[in-house]
Amino acid sequence: MAENVKEQEAIPVSKVQRAAKFISTGAKVGGNYVKHYAKKMVNPALDKESLHQSNAKDIYNSLSQLKGSALKVAQMMSMDKNLLPRAYQDKFTMAQYSAPPLSYPLVVKTFQQHLGKTPDQLFDTFTRSAVNAASIGQVHQATKGDKLLAVKIQYPGVADSVGSDLKLVRPFALRLLNMNEKELDHYMAEVEERLLEETDYVLEVERSREISKACEHIPNLNFPTYYDELSADRIITMDWIQGKHIKEWLEANPSQEAKNQIGQALWDFYHHQVHNLMQVHADPHPGNFIVQENDVLGIIDFGCVKVIPEEFYHGYFSLIKKDLLIKEEELNQIFYDLEFISDKDTEQEKVYFKGVFKEMISLLGKPFHVEKFDFADDGFFEQIFMLGDKISNDKMFKKSRQARGSRHGLYINRTYFGLYNLLNQLQAEVVTTKPDWLK
Repeated sequence: MAENVKEQEAIPVSKVQRAAKFISTGAKVGGNYVKHYAKKMVNPALDKESLHQSNAKDIYNSLSQLKGSALKVAQMMSMDKNLLPRAYQDKFTMAQYSAPPLSYPLVVKTFQQHLGKTPDQLFDTFTRSAVNAASIGQVHQATKGDKLLAVKIQYPGVADSVGSDLKLVRPFALRLLNMNEKELDHYMAEVEERLLEETDYVLEVERSREISKACEHIPNLNFPTYYDELSADRIITMDWIQGKHIKEWLEANPSQEAKNQIGQALWDFYHHQVHNLMQVHADPHPGNFIVQENDVLGIIDFGCVKVIPEEFYHGYFSLIKKDLLIKEEELNQIFYDLEFISDKDTEQEKVYFKGVFKEMISLLGKPFHVEKFDFADDGFFEQIFMLGDKISNDKMFKKSRQARGSRHGLYINRTYFGLYNLLNQLQAEVVTTKPDWLK
């Protein structure tokens, strides 16, 4: 944890306090626009970069004090890199690693409320300061007997403020994501459902165990053990996974062979979950993975899991097939089922949106079309970003009267974008296994 991050003595918990924080942030952002346009009158060539930087700083600072859903949405935005100006991406990516941690007295209070004892009564040692603080909780290191433990504590009020926070985030999301209100509402219901699950630590432990057990046969993966007697609905105690975050590990210049080994472990982990378990760790940001000795990948967070409905799975992945040999009427049915087109569309709209989504999914499917894929290919990512830019600025999308795409696609797309991004950071070449029916 960076030494200069100031600890927080309290979190604004009531709706009024949280709304006031959003309003003051909105006022700052408004002020930044006024300043920007005043400067632009003097210097007409001024671009929006400094405006984006000021806004990103003000919004991030507020969200990091509010924590919870608001900060989580910022984190999600930073992963969808083609959605945001770079200044926001850079600032919001911090949400994946660092937010101001809670002070120790608040931590003790949480323990007394949920386990009836203080950390000192439960553990032999317990760090007074958080070693890591993110959007929904923070982590302390502890020992008990010969075990080194990670103890995750949820911020007070986070679970109760999910719904109201998302309403408050809407104006920022509309402006930053360039979406219409119908699209945003369509997705916000899905985001709210996942975030509420993410605040349920009992469910998280249950899923962590289930998925860890189902994936333990995969080479070069490691999962922590979870301890029920030291966990509760706002506290999780698990083994401390020793090692380095991916970014830190890459700074030590590992060999290509090591990068490929970690990349393959990641691909195999996601392949097994999506195609065999039909549920997936849908939060593949770098902070959730630790590279251990002998290039083994530790998986440390199962807060966000998306269960994949069977009919969505078959429709979505059938579009990824390399040779899309599906009869036109079957193809139309898949587009209807995945909500890419609807009866409200004109013929022109149907043709247009089918074309765009076919292009998008076949681009995402490229790694599936070959035996091995080199994720160091920046040209592939450039194509994805260019298509994202084209779509977000497209008149047909802007004037569309409805949301496009099943809400289930939100976290599946996010999972694959996140996975591809990680593999690109690793510059890994992997054997892209796929289920038999997709070959």
